[in-house]
Amino acid sequence: MPGKLASWTGQPSIKGSSESMRMALLTFTIVGITFTWSTEMTYCTPYLLQLGLPKSQTSLVWVAGPLSGILMQPVVGAISDRSKSRWGRRRPFMLGGAMIVAICMIFLGWTAEIAGLFTQDPSTRRTVTIVLAVLSIYAVDFAINAVQSTSRSLIIDTLPISKQQLGSAWASRMVAIGNLIGYGVGTLDLVKVFGKTLGDTQFKQLCVISATALLASVSITSYAVQERILVTESGQNQRGGVLKVFSQIKKTATHLPRGIQAICWVQFWSWIGWFPFLFYSTTWIGETYLRYEMQGDVQSKDTVGEIGRIGSFSLVIFSLISLASSVILPWVVQAPEQEKGTFTPRPPPRIAHILPIIVRYKPALLTAWTASHFIFAGSMLLAPFVRSVRFASIIVATCGIPWALQSFAPYTFMGIQINRISNSSTPSGGQLYRRRLSDASDTTLELNVLDPDALHLNHHNDDDDAAEMSTSTGELAGVYLGILNLFVTLPQFVGTLMASVIFAILEPGKSPELAKEVHPDEQHRPTTTGPNAIAVCLFIGALSALGAAYATTRLRYVF
Repeated sequence: MPGKLASWTGQPSIKGSSESMRMALLTFTIVGITFTWSTEMTYCTPYLLQLGLPKSQTSLVWVAGPLSGILMQPVVGAISDRSKSRWGRRRPFMLGGAMIVAICMIFLGWTAEIAGLFTQDPSTRRTVTIVLAVLSIYAVDFAINAVQSTSRSLIIDTLPISKQQLGSAWASRMVAIGNLIGYGVGTLDLVKVFGKTLGDTQFKQLCVISATALLASVSITSYAVQERILVTESGQNQRGGVLKVFSQIKKTATHLPRGIQAICWVQFWSWIGWFPFLFYSTTWIGETYLRYEMQGDVQSKDTVGEIGRIGSFSLVIFSLISLASSVILPWVVQAPEQEKGTFTPRPPPRIAHILPIIVRYKPALLTAWTASHFIFAGSMLLAPFVRSVRFASIIVATCGIPWALQSFAPYTFMGIQINRISNSSTPSGGQLYRRRLSDASDTTLELNVLDPDALHLNHHNDDDDAAEMSTSTGELAGVYLGILNLFVTLPQFVGTLMASVIFAILEPGKSPELAKEVHPDEQHRPTTTGPNAIAVCLFIGALSALGAAYATTRLRYVF
């Protein structure tokens, strides 16, 4: 019947003896995802430049990220929302996607050797290697977006509204930890550490390590988290196959609730700025070293590895600041639910005595998020004036603070909005009767008398406020987070086009620092006087970050 609500069996649960342990296990997949992203973003651009791909064309390769996000996250989110698998709605997609990513990362590291199986001609082999590398990057991006979409949805599915900010904060910490480990490992000379067991170059060894890390982190979360099983879909979602999925995505995207729409536009403007930073900051720092600080004609045998190590060291500092910020900020920033008096924070006992002082002066999350856009914009406006690795590293490290907020603020607001929508779907005229399950003291089943067949899972603690007793059904969490990702990926198309044009104008041809095997006539002239093309992209991104700050201030009218 049209008004029939979804029914479930089982209850969401997380292994672990403490809340911190449960939160860590729930979000641990993000460590592997971020480690893999850091490897790709740090090494793939210099790797493609080394193969002889012009910088303007290299920027077009990164259209894989937004393209895969547009296609994969909403679709996988919608399909997983409707999944009735006995293993849960999210975990099968997480595990399947992780296996594909691992295979493609190994393939990416050994593209030159694989190309050599088909041709021995140096020019043809280089072309085949580039094609295989680009295809591998696309495959990695498509598969990892499926893992990312379902892992974020799993957090929203599992936690009640009062824990959404805490869950998002833990996800932000895992992003910082994944970056810290990824960039930290990247600073090491892995060939010296491991020998040639995992490969004869830095890039190959990182591909193996990142593949292993992703499989391990997804397996740990999948083991630790127990999902509810969808038994019957809501009436409006019961019919239709693939076309129904696309129809649902279109309908939802064109009729977004006002709050979710506002969050999406903030993401749109902010990610025009973050895209060049995340994909090119390592190459920018490496080029700064090669242009202004490298002594004479000294050249490394593994230039890609050296650029990666130099850039990774700066990003280690960035990750440390981001990690520290993600741990501290949730305690010094006022949560949205706390602003309305519906949530009482329970900090660790060691800092409980200073909480009243902090509460008196701490800003709202919305204010902190707005300030973070200004910090990021101010840092990126300085990029064209950088002439040393130290200055570039300071700029990159400063961005750790806004990145911590960017990693959890939008998902906090989204989690609250999604769960409010889920809760409001209960018919207003129906009475709800709660019955405590004998084997689960923190869970209740709600029975709607208007529809005796519809069971809704509510999880809450006895000592929580009444307002915290609302369920985190997240029935459409996958769709809404997929649409949010559309507003993250669409600006990446803008950033890709912008970077391609700027690279073509300022640095046409192939990189003289990296593409040593190509003819000198194909290289652009190295210069230390003109502006660095990547720095110009970062500067333009700063202007967009100012737009994001303005859009964030508008959120106060809808929250």
